[in-house]
Amino acid sequence: QVQLVESGGGLVQAGGSLRLSCAASGRILSGYAMGWFRQAPGKEREFVGSFDWSGSDTYYADSVKGRFTISGDYAKNTVYLQMNSLKPEDTAAYYCAAELGAGGYDTWGQGTQVTVSS
Repeated sequence: QVQLVESGGGLVQAGGSLRLSCAASGRILSGYAMGWFRQAPGKEREFVGSFDWSGSDTYYADSVKGRFTISGDYAKNTVYLQMNSLKPEDTAAYYCAAELGAGGYDTWGQGTQVTVSS
């Protein structure tokens, strides 16, 4: 059974940076599409970005493009979300997800809270 565990969330001032980690146990992540999503209170879950281990297919939502970067570390079986120039509207619970099957993202972490103060 695969488990994804996010970490790295916290409270940061606007303009600051955070790096979220998504560590996996139970299966090697390389070869599987990974995604980051976020959900603010009272709002729908929102796509943040997706990551392909080949490095050629990484996509970002327009709202984070140019500020957020997704990367992966094979040795640590971990995917990262580097968030720079944070804005109060980035405040949300952030989740990583893996597409282990053929039907979209089917494995999710528990989430980590990011709060950006103005």
